[in-house]
Amino acid sequence: MPASSTDADSSNKRSSDLQYRRVILKLSGESLAESGKRGISDTEMGVIARQIKQAHESGCQIAIVNGGGNILRGAQFSGANHSVQEATAHYMGMLATVINSLALQDALEHIGLSTRVMSALPVDKVAEKFIRRRAIRHLEKGRIVILSGGIGSPFVTTDTAAAQRALEVDADVILKATRVDGVYSDDPETNPHAVLYDQLSYQDVMSKKLRVMDATAIALCSEHRKPILVFNFKRDGNIAKAVRGETVGTWIGDPKDSQN
Repeated sequence: MPASSTDADSSNKRSSDLQYRRVILKLSGESLAESGKRGISDTEMGVIARQIKQAHESGCQIAIVNGGGNILRGAQFSGANHSVQEATAHYMGMLATVINSLALQDALEHIGLSTRVMSALPVDKVAEKFIRRRAIRHLEKGRIVILSGGIGSPFVTTDTAAAQRALEVDADVILKATRVDGVYSDDPETNPHAVLYDQLSYQDVMSKKLRVMDATAIALCSEHRKPILVFNFKRDGNIAKAVRGETVGTWIGDPKDSQN
């Protein structure tokens, strides 16, 4: 069991340099696996868990939305040649996010954090049903809240789920964790001349067709002026730097809302 001391109202112990009181941390399913592999890596989870703890100790309230691509992607069953219907495949992907959430929960509790897994799909043996007010109360009590199951409906990505949950729990920003330093003009792994952007508007992302989050998620954030910070979580300490508002990654949103 996690230490009971972390279950107190740690949100009241905010450091003076904390930029955001509450964030949605968007993790891909692949972040829990070794690079280029599928499944769940205990080592990779441990690295992420320690970074989350470092950020949480600053006083920031953290809710996590994770993908399931390390286990299964609904898109892999799209097309007429598959016996699995696309809607069914999407539900399978949502269940994969529940599996990842349970693994991440144990990794976080192993290092002394108090957590709750909440699911948009009814899996009450292992997770609470997502209820907005309950999720907010968990955050106020200093618990890490892991939001699984997408939004409970097929044909909706976990990026859109992150945007939706950010609005529901009134997060200040969506922290989109990636394996590169931010948003580039092209894939930096294949194009050495790709340009790293410091700041972009929502319209820039859509007009340039930059692969940051899906179009529905970007449109939702644009409509409600919910900023996104895309950064490299593989650099140690970057999650804590992000919640302090330090210059890491690419800022997407109204320049007036920028952390700079």
